[in-house]
This record gives sequence, structure tokens and C-alpha cells, in this order.
Amino acid sequence: MSFWCEHAWLPGGLAAGVRVETDAGRVTAVEPGTTPDPTDTVLPGVVLPGLADAHSHAFHRALRGRTHDDGGSFWTWRERMYAVADVLTPAAYEELATATYAELALAGVTAVGEFHYVHHAPDGGRYDDPHAMAGALRRAASRAGVRLTLLDTCYLHGGLEDGSYQPLAPAQRRFGDGDADAWRTRVEELRSAWAGADDVRVGAAVHSVRALAPEEIAVVAAWAREHGAPLHAHLSEQPGENRAARTAHGTSPTGVLDAAGALGPRTTVVHGVHLDADDVARLAASGTAVCVCPTTERDLADGLAPVDRLAATGVPLCVGSDQHVAADLLAEARGLEEHARLRTGRRGVLAPAAVVEAATAAGHRALGWDDAGRIEVGARADLVAVALDTPATAGTDPAQAALVAGARDVRTVVRDGRTVVRDGRHVDLDVAAALRTSIARVWDLVEEGR
Repeated sequence: MSFWCEHAWLPGGLAAGVRVETDAGRVTAVEPGTTPDPTDTVLPGVVLPGLADAHSHAFHRALRGRTHDDGGSFWTWRERMYAVADVLTPAAYEELATATYAELALAGVTAVGEFHYVHHAPDGGRYDDPHAMAGALRRAASRAGVRLTLLDTCYLHGGLEDGSYQPLAPAQRRFGDGDADAWRTRVEELRSAWAGADDVRVGAAVHSVRALAPEEIAVVAAWAREHGAPLHAHLSEQPGENRAARTAHGTSPTGVLDAAGALGPRTTVVHGVHLDADDVARLAASGTAVCVCPTTERDLADGLAPVDRLAATGVPLCVGSDQHVAADLLAEARGLEEHARLRTGRRGVLAPAAVVEAATAAGHRALGWDDAGRIEVGARADLVAVALDTPATAGTDPAQAALVAGARDVRTVVRDGRTVVRDGRHVDLDVAAALRTSIARVWDLVEEGR
């Protein structure tokens, strides 16, 4: 199958009149400077590689537009999040995640990294199928048309207070496996069960230094190294996390991860809002990536990640939707530059090419899809056509479209050679209806449990 792109973002930059030929879900030829043939599928506007959402909590989508009534803080928001997590069944989670991932597909996402810790039954007991919740997410991603990296998260403690790790609270019991070795056994079983699949990867995640002690972090990091799997970790989202780590361990959360062997080129830390110069130097020296989630960090009043310092030291940057306050990866990527402008008082901290890289190739690398995120021979045939004739994009220089376009401007999404979105609509799902139904079901369960 062949696609003719009015403009396409290639590894060397923007090109015009690009024919992309595909076969069996892979790009087989890329030819700039052409005119369309009758057999081509014509993609007007700017065609980007598939976008990667490197950090998702799918069940948080049920919270959108429901947490602004009483102000509060990250910590009070978290209590409402726990109320949703507490009622999820495998069926309800599959329904919600399907709609959530389909909304991401509409925004041009072809791969999502799910930071998954809702493992067990609400009371902490095990389902007959110990991977029931993970299986729900896999089926959801498949139906929505996106690839999935399941970042199986180790979550063993309820917090770190006065230098001591606290037991899991009742709302957190379903997150835990008891100890790190039990987590390792379960995730190894999951990896074996899903081996050989072409649309899913199993990675690992350290929830945070608040939820795992250093020796437990080391177990998770060792498993990821052993299998060459992606390793992710929440890092320094709130100042309280930094204070707790220094009280307990005499170093920052970054220092804790470093000492436990959790930093490195296959590691991505998420947020990194409150990093000092030593933290940035550790990340840069180890080749660790940072996933920034601008819409969430604004919504929860987390602060502004030091994008300028990270970029200046060569730390790879990618982006995620996190709590799905918005499903717009182009906006998340643009947020990198916008946050850097607010921190530094100057424009152009990141060039448009760096913004595109963060949303595409860098995100896919962070999720273990090294063969995606670029329009080149041999890569996965992922194409995202962004219109240049909408009210938002009309008159835009195509080379700068990533700094003005959003999910509303995405017209066509092709993943592994299969069209998932056509004319701005999902080919298989009424996404708005699916979101309404699934979110209403979740909140009905919350009300029943009160």
C-alpha cells in the first residue's frame, strides 16, 4: 500500500511530496519530491510518525472534569483517585481503557505506556487469573488500535514518613504483591504469557521512592536489566517526596534510584519537576530519559520541570498524558517548550524538531519500540496526518505545525499499516459514546460502594 504525503516529517526534517510505500505493516520505500499516483492514499497537511504516549494511567480518565470543585492539592486529588481505583473490576477497566486509548488514537497516538499498578482485587486478594487486570488493558489497547507497553508497577508501601515506610492503606491494597520477589514472580509469568506478541511489550516500573525501599527498587531494576525491558519510575513530582527521601536516605529520590542501580539508557523517569543540579547531572551521565507530562503537572499544580537544563545536558525527553486531563500528545509536546519559556523567560529553548522528536521517536524508545517513531525504510508503518486548513492551523508554516496543532487537527492515523482514524473519526468506535458509558459505569460503582 502506498501513501502520498503533502508534507512528511522524515529523520532529516520536513520534506514535500513524499510517497511512503508499505508492506506487512512496515515502510518499504520513502521517496520525497513526488506527485500523487492514482493508487496512492493521499494524506494532506503534515504527516508525522506515530505519536507515543510514554506515561498513562488509563483509569484516571474517569476523573477528568470531576476534581476542580474544592481546590485542594495533589494529595487531596489523590484521595478521589483512590476512590475510582477501589471499584474497578476487570470488565469495567477494560471498557474504560478501551475508550481512553481510542481517544488517544484520535490524537495520533500509536503506542501507549501504561504505568499499571491496579493488579489485584480491591481487598488485595488475587483474581483466579492473576493477570486479569493486565489482560483487560491488553484487550483494550488492541480494540482501540494502539500498541501497548505494560509497565508492570511494583508498589509495596503506602508512603515514606519520618524516615519509615508505611503499610499500604486500604485503598492501596490491590496495588501490592507483598514483596519484591512476589512482584518479580508475577511479572515474569506475565512476560512469558505474552511472549512473541507483536503489539504488546512488558516493562517494569518503580512506583516511586515513597512506595519502594532501595533494596526493593534494586530487585525491579535487576529484572528490567535481565530482560532488556523498559524501566520507568515516578520521580520528584512533589517537594514532599524529596524531603521524605532526604530524611530517610540522606539523598534525593534521584540519588536513591542511582544507588539502587535503577538509572540508565533503558530507564525513563516521569515528571522530574523538582530536580536540582546534581539530579540533572546524574540523569545525563547515566543516559536516563525524562517523561514530562505538562497538562497533568499544570492541573495538579506540580510545577514546571527544568526542561531547559535537561535539554542542555542531553537528557532525552518524551511526553505522556498521565492522568488524561487532556488526550492531546501534540499539546503535551508543545508544553515542553511552553514550560521552558515560563521558566527561562525566553523562546526557542526547544526547536520544532526537538518537539516532534519528543512526541515520536523518543517516546517509542522509552517504551521499547525502537523500530517505531520514524518514517524510514524498515520502520513500522505509523503515519499521522495533521491538517493545515483548520482554524487552528490555517496559514501555519508546515515546519512549525507541531507548535500550533492539536488533537483536533489530526485527520488520519495509520498504525502498522492499518488505518485506525479516518477523517478525524475512529474507524471502529464511537469514542465519545464509549467514554460517556464507561465513565458513568465507574462512578455508579463508586456510589454503590459509599
